[in-house]
Amino acid sequence: MSQAGAGMETTLGYVPPSVTQFSVFLDNKVGQLHDLLRTFENASVTVCALSVHDASDCAIVRLITSNSAETRRLLQRNEFPFAEYGLLVVELQRGQTLERLCLYLLGAELNIRFAYPLMTASNDRPRLAIAVDDATLAGQILMRKEFRLLGEEDLCRGS
Repeated sequence: MSQAGAGMETTLGYVPPSVTQFSVFLDNKVGQLHDLLRTFENASVTVCALSVHDASDCAIVRLITSNSAETRRLLQRNEFPFAEYGLLVVELQRGQTLERLCLYLLGAELNIRFAYPLMTASNDRPRLAIAVDDATLAGQILMRKEFRLLGEEDLCRGS
């Protein structure tokens, strides 16, 4: 789905498209990440982004997939503990930079809590998942500055 119509109208204005990130909590043992990824092997889900944060006793695996409802079902069925968080996914177009994106968010005093790249791209355009203090405001600012925001349905197709 394109940006037009991807969000919802509210009394406060336009709500930009967002995606669901799953933070999966794994024991810090050899093979745990493999076991998690094997869960998606024969499912109708594509892992579009992955980030691993290691600690001494556990690892947090952040996942963005092509189908959040199916991901939720698979994680529950396979008894993986997880949490969900809404993120913005930004596709950098020609002439747009990460520095400029940060500058626009800084101008609104919005903090980027974390960010990581997606493994899928469209026409060699980088895609970045970002968690911010206020996703609605950040999305509105970025869209006004002509950044392309993606929803779940846009992630794994070459649009």
